[in-house]
Amino acid sequence: MKHKTRMITAILLLLLFLIPGCNFPGTRTATEESATPSYLVIPLTSGAVSPISACSYDLLHTVCTIQIYDSTDYTILNECFALIDKYEKIFSRTLEDSEVYTINHGSGTSFEISNELADLLQTTLPYGALTNGALDLTIAPLSSLWDFSSLEHKTAAPSPEEIAAAKELVDYSGVRLSGNTLTFAKEGMQLEPGAVAKGYIADRVKDFLLSKGVESAIINLGGNVLLVGEKPDGSAFNVGIQKPFEDRDAVVVAIAELKDCTMVSSGLYERYFYDTEGTFYHHILDAKTGYPCDSGLLQVTIICKDSVTADALSTSCFVLGLEKGMELVHSLPDVYAVFITTDGTLHFSDGFLESIPVRTE
Repeated sequence: MKHKTRMITAILLLLLFLIPGCNFPGTRTATEESATPSYLVIPLTSGAVSPISACSYDLLHTVCTIQIYDSTDYTILNECFALIDKYEKIFSRTLEDSEVYTINHGSGTSFEISNELADLLQTTLPYGALTNGALDLTIAPLSSLWDFSSLEHKTAAPSPEEIAAAKELVDYSGVRLSGNTLTFAKEGMQLEPGAVAKGYIADRVKDFLLSKGVESAIINLGGNVLLVGEKPDGSAFNVGIQKPFEDRDAVVVAIAELKDCTMVSSGLYERYFYDTEGTFYHHILDAKTGYPCDSGLLQVTIICKDSVTADALSTSCFVLGLEKGMELVHSLPDVYAVFITTDGTLHFSDGFLESIPVRTE
């Protein structure tokens, strides 16, 4: 995860507090690549509120930004990014010195894992059964096969035979967690926490900020937006959902007056490629078919209290499609959703428009 990847689109953007002039560093030397991850600390001013902010371009394959409104201690920002780096080195499927990479390339079916990975799995493995496999944390063999992390010259899908072989190793029900012991039902099974990792990390960053006395902040991990409290003057934050396949400032839904919650989107336009015959392939895979899911959706956005839940549900609902995805949302307390179907129609979950002020563009 140390190479710089161009984000095709950021799902969510801050409408009132966009970062001006974030000039990222140029190419780094080999020595710098092995050093502590680089990020910029940029003071911002916005009306009566003057947050401090920092951004990183080389963590989690995305641009991560943190803004603090009720403190001027830049050390806290540095510590936040060190925390993100720590968790990436545990959860990354592709970083060769990460814990998950070591497990995925190890032998046998039983592994002793860290407290952090055990906590993530304990929190998110139940979504496999809840969603009937729409969220499957063992999808790594398929994710590696399709390899949407490198798209510059990608023009071909895997063969049906390769997909069929990878599918044999994908089964959320074949994972057992007992304390810090992880057991797979079959040798060769692997973990892919990518659908939930950013949400989990955002929640941990929030916990850290609260422990430092910060009660007003915005955490934005490549579009996974978590709002800590409210602005110091007591007003709420305003955020927006980006229009699929459009520039960052093209907003399809503007949402006002959000406090102390999170908003996470999943969409087929995040990472994709066309093969030589013009067939479109996106990165959200259906574990049952082995192919990018065809659910009739462009995007799903979830609003709820904690970011790991929103992360898990946005992916699950996208795979499930409008009808089953909406049923899942309605079965859960204090969860709101916006589904965008391929015809561009917006579908709001029950109670959304009554509870959350919105403006469609």
